[in-house]
Amino acid sequence: MATKELVARTGNEAMAEAMRQINPDVVAAYPITPATEIVQLFSSYVADGLVDTEFVTVESEHSAMSACVGASTAGARVMTGTSSQGLILMAEILYIAAGLRCPIILAEVNRALSSPINIHCDHSDTMSVRDSGWIQIFSENSQEAYDNMIQAVRIGEHMDVRLPVMVTTDGFIISHGLEAISMLEDKEVQDFIGPYKAAYSLLDVEKPITAGGLDFTDYYFEHRRQTAQAMKNAKKVILEVGREFGEKFGRNYGFFEGYKLDDAEIALVLLGSTAGTARVAVDQLREAGVKCGLLKLRVFRPFPAEELAEALKHLKAIAVMDRSDSLSTAGGPLFAEVRSALYDLPERPAIVNYIYGLGGRDITVEDLEGVYRELQRISGGGQVQETIQYLGVRE
Repeated sequence: MATKELVARTGNEAMAEAMRQINPDVVAAYPITPATEIVQLFSSYVADGLVDTEFVTVESEHSAMSACVGASTAGARVMTGTSSQGLILMAEILYIAAGLRCPIILAEVNRALSSPINIHCDHSDTMSVRDSGWIQIFSENSQEAYDNMIQAVRIGEHMDVRLPVMVTTDGFIISHGLEAISMLEDKEVQDFIGPYKAAYSLLDVEKPITAGGLDFTDYYFEHRRQTAQAMKNAKKVILEVGREFGEKFGRNYGFFEGYKLDDAEIALVLLGSTAGTARVAVDQLREAGVKCGLLKLRVFRPFPAEELAEALKHLKAIAVMDRSDSLSTAGGPLFAEVRSALYDLPERPAIVNYIYGLGGRDITVEDLEGVYRELQRISGGGQVQETIQYLGVRE
């Protein structure tokens, strides 16, 4: 079981500790705020001989992911970390990593995209590559960041999946916030993830393969379909790994987590660290007799549409909270997915979208209580006045 003694770790430290315990074969990285500390700490583990990792310093994030793909196709267990513009500079290679079925693990710290330049939290970076073929797991706090990094190895490397995985935390809010977490013993982590079994290796001269070959109309479609099937397979694997993690270490994980949702009439759906603030709002409103709840989504890719619809179908009204804007004029990325998931329900809840917290703007308990009050009005028969609103912006 996990150690009962709690240790103080920031989100970055928690992710770096998980990487140390995983002890990957290769880490290729380039620094960027607020994710720099993850690979900086890991480089000290390499220098101190605490891991056997080959640490590759490169000139850009594009090169970092390129090196990761090269190492992965050579048969290595590979990890890295980045944020914001660094993730966007990697974007070309992110698609290649997924297409080549490289189970690379990426510690991604959510940060706003330029322009204007901003180093604080929103989900613009992660959402911009949501269709790249990477599994995406969101963490509410340092404990989840640590646990998710460990589970990501098992998920990505499963032979029915073989896809890269990004584990996210919210920049500064979690990455630099100090929390008490329960860590596993090094051996427990190694026993849980097991030895790496590469599906193939470019270095195996007895079984030569082609990686990154040219596909025209003859095979491209089939290869893309295989990647889509792998993402579908990942749903089952994510649940299996989450259950096993819970049985061994006492912390259970699924696609999402409900809070006072079963008897609720109205609810928020959101990602990341805002869940903690929302729970306080729920508790305060419950004391006032408001039947409200919360659904915190953990896994954004693969998107658990059927499971989400089942969990939300009894509600009268839902607010989807997006910490990024698709700039489509049709709502944020999470809103589009949730709304689509609910479409086939015979009786759909009323649904509204709030874009909030861009560039790190604070979201308060009072802000969320205001959202719940609006949902109360809608659930009581009031009309939806604006489907998409910008919460906390000066207009």
